[in-house]
Parts: sequence; structure tokens; C-alpha cells
Amino acid sequence: QVRLVESGGGLVQAGGSLRLSCTASRSISTINDMSWYRQAPGKQREWVATLNNGDTTTYADSVKGRAAISRDNAENTFYLQMNSLKSEDTAVYYCYARILSHIWYSYWGQGTQVTVSS
Repeated sequence: QVRLVESGGGLVQAGGSLRLSCTASRSISTINDMSWYRQAPGKQREWVATLNNGDTTTYADSVKGRAAISRDNAENTFYLQMNSLKSEDTAVYYCYARILSHIWYSYWGQGTQVTVSS
């Protein structure tokens, strides 16, 4: 079992930046994939970015060039840095982790609200 807790959301003006954090209840070195998703009001949850344990990063086209996913193993935390925020980035952001242990196990955080004002 892994418990994920997000933090860092809030209200920011368009063009500003935020760093979201996701702290795990166990060592993140055991996590195969660490991802961020988001869900805007009235829309389906969408994938934002992934960092795997080989340090390969991938990003959705909507955030490419404006987002950076990273991790700090010592803090058991992974991050999503978002720059040049737009109103369409307004959403609840969720962190997500997958662990391979014979089968895949998936875990979600509770979400953190990001609101971008124009």
C-alpha cells in the first residue's frame, strides 16, 4: 500500500507558476511510474505527465514546454512544476503511482485544486 498526499495547489494569476508536490508513504524508489493527472470541471480526468524509474519523462501536448516533473527520493516526493499558467490549466490535480510487484498496483492521491485567474 502507498498513500499519496498532494500539496501546493492554490490560486495563481495567468502567466504565473506553481509547484505541486506528491509525498508518498514509502520510498518512491520502489515506484515504477509517477504521474500527474488533472480534472477540470465538467471534463474527464486527463493525463499530464509521467516520470518513470528510469528517469524518462513524458508530457501531454497541452503542457509540453511549460511543465516539468521531477522527484526527490530522499523526501519520498515527486513534483510537478507548472509555468506560464493559463486559465485552461484550472483543475484538480492528482498524483498517481504504479508499482509492479508480480502485478501492477495503482494508487491515487486525493487531489489539489489549482485555479488560474485571467
